[in-house]
Amino acid sequence: MDDKNPYRAPEAPIADQQHDPELAGLGERLAAAIIDTVIMLAVLLPVMWFGGYFRDVMNAATAGQSLPIATELLWGLISLIIFFAIQAYPLHTAAQTWGKRVLGIRIVDLNGTRSLFGKLSLLRYLPMQGIGLLPFIGPFLSVANVLFIFRNDRRCVHDLIAGTKVVKAR
Repeated sequence: MDDKNPYRAPEAPIADQQHDPELAGLGERLAAAIIDTVIMLAVLLPVMWFGGYFRDVMNAATAGQSLPIATELLWGLISLIIFFAIQAYPLHTAAQTWGKRVLGIRIVDLNGTRSLFGKLSLLRYLPMQGIGLLPFIGPFLSVANVLFIFRNDRRCVHDLIAGTKVVKAR
């Protein structure tokens, strides 16, 4: 056939249609969060015990006082460091926490590609951890963050901040 035929059908490679990954279910995300919390508590509670946190809380309560804000912030920072020490490897290698890995779900950007560790750390986890430390309103804002999961796109506030979503891993 003649290569210069103006009536020939155009040729173009057919790209594989990339399907939008299926969103992780509410139950999967909840179970992953529970697994991550159990792992975190298994490490953090002994550190808090031997670090004197519980003793300080009891002493303050006995005196009818609360812990100084500096102490609370210090333990918040320690908790954040422990979180990243536990979760850095799976977050860096697969954009998953250990709980998400067990449940077969992962964090992706809005275009469906794996989120980078720096973006996850600085935008997804750090802001919400900091907000959770705010006196009085921190716990309420943390609950509001999680309640956003009941929207159609199943994205919590931390997902909106980081531009991420949680999907089933292939």
